[in-house]
Amino acid sequence: MKKFLVLLTCFAFAGMSYAQADVITKHNGETIKGKVVKLEEYTVIYLYEGEDAENTISKYAIEKIVYGKSGRVENVTDKIEVTSEKDWEKVVILEDKAYIAGLKKVDEVRGKTGLVNFQTGNTGDKKAEKKLKMDAAKLGCPFVLLTADKSTVGATSNGLGGSQNIKKGVAYKY
Repeated sequence: MKKFLVLLTCFAFAGMSYAQADVITKHNGETIKGKVVKLEEYTVIYLYEGEDAENTISKYAIEKIVYGKSGRVENVTDKIEVTSEKDWEKVVILEDKAYIAGLKKVDEVRGKTGLVNFQTGNTGDKKAEKKLKMDAAKLGCPFVLLTADKSTVGATSNGLGGSQNIKKGVAYKY
């Protein structure tokens, strides 16, 4: 009988610790069980169940968090659906590697204006950004980590021509 009570007590404590785990649900359907340590502006820091090492995941990868102790559900981000090049405006350009944690790398993308471009600097930059987003959208990727952003001006430029804007990045999806 004593062994039965000890065993029952062990199961009760194990069940309570399991019930208190936070559950992070990612947009790709995966779940992470553990403990949310801190919510930052673009990332979530958490511990896997039974581990002490801190891990970081981008909020862009997370649909929701269910807190184990309270049962509260926190919706983190809406899923961005990019199905074709027509969805290019939905593509988000990210500038920090921490923002891609938990996302899947797909391929490198590039956007540039022609060498002789009769646009002002700002318009050329927007055109290169649009091409970069369109390239990512063709791959079905809602995110681009910007890796290079250059603007060159030719020797004969008068401010309206002879300049080129180049943007390079890596496309990511859920």
